[in-house]
Amino acid sequence: MSLLIPLYIHPAVDPGAWHRLITAADRTYAVVLNPADGPGDAPDPAFVSAADALRGAGARLLGYVDTDYGTRPAADVTADAARHREWYATEGCFLDRVSASEDALPAYRKLVRALRRQGASLVVLNPGVHPAPGYARIADLVVTFEGPWTTYVSAFSRPDWTARHPPERFCHLVYGVPDALAPLAVRTAGERGAAVSGPVTGEPPNPWSGLTPVLSGAGR
Repeated sequence: MSLLIPLYIHPAVDPGAWHRLITAADRTYAVVLNPADGPGDAPDPAFVSAADALRGAGARLLGYVDTDYGTRPAADVTADAARHREWYATEGCFLDRVSASEDALPAYRKLVRALRRQGASLVVLNPGVHPAPGYARIADLVVTFEGPWTTYVSAFSRPDWTARHPPERFCHLVYGVPDALAPLAVRTAGERGAAVSGPVTGEPPNPWSGLTPVLSGAGR
């Protein structure tokens, strides 16, 4: 089981969730750190402590960086990634709100190369849908579904080109999953060609404010 964990809540607000995550770190693909819709303006001591504990427990850490569908300047994106690395010792980046278009691919290719040169050993792209095929060749992992459970079970489709890549290159992030069905969501992602997943019970505006039941002990 490979679980990508975006836990977008401050450790001081829900220390129990962070503690459970730390104790289950060996069951994760990676953990996304998001102190302030990015690294913030200064290191957050609570996130520094949580990052140290997660790293000590064996988790890989990714810094959350918004790309605003390709409209955010590359220099701002790389600066955010550098702050994550300096303050929280992240191994790589979780690039959110990534464009899915073929036209934006060259710019993202250049951006990922810059992040690699900067030291990112793991780059995850999150367009939230199946992008143009070339995106799968520039990242370690691509989130090809982000949305509600109801849509996932009723309207998911998978383009043929995804079969040319191993399942380990794809992730499905599903929210609004009933507690008892979280393990089913993980299995469903695998059956649909995504070896990495992250089902949560939360709903918008911040579905990722709670830990997935697969790690927290519910839904077993």
